[in-house]
Amino acid sequence: MQAISSARPIGVISDTHGLLRPEALAMLDDCGVILHLGDVGNREQDATILERLRELAPLATVRGNIDTAPWAEALPMTCDLSVNGWRLHLVHILEAFDPATPCDAVLHGHSHKPRNQWQDGRLLFNPGAAGKRRFRLPITLGKLWADERGLRGAILHLPL
Repeated sequence: MQAISSARPIGVISDTHGLLRPEALAMLDDCGVILHLGDVGNREQDATILERLRELAPLATVRGNIDTAPWAEALPMTCDLSVNGWRLHLVHILEAFDPATPCDAVLHGHSHKPRNQWQDGRLLFNPGAAGKRRFRLPITLGKLWADERGLRGAILHLPL
C-alpha cells in the first residue's frame, strides 16, 4: 500500500471518456494528489488525459471497463492507498469490491451517479462523471479531505 502525506485536498475524478474539460483541470488545481477511478477513454490519445492530470499532482488511476487500448493495460483494476493514515480503496465498478478489504473508504466510478455516503463504517464515494454527459446526470468530480479531523468528501458540479 502506497502511503501519501498531503495537507491539500485529494482530487477524485472518473468517467472522463476521452474528454478532460478545462473546468475540471481548474477545479483540481489545488489538490495534493489526484485519483482517476477509470473509464479514462478507449483510444490511444486518451492517455494524454492522465498526463495532463499528472502535471497538476501525483496521480493514481484504476482501469475502467472501456479502458481497452494498449496503453491502459498497465493500469491496475484496483489500487490501495493510505493518505495521511486513511486507507482508500480504488475500484471502477463497486460490485467488484471485496467487502473483506481493509479500508476506510471505497472510491468508485462507473455509474456516473455522484455518491458521498457512509455505510457500515466506510465512506462510499463516487465523484460522478466529469466527461461526456450521460442521460440527464450532472457533470461532476469530487474532493476528499483526509486529516486529523476525519475523512470528508464533497461532490462538485463543474461550471459549464
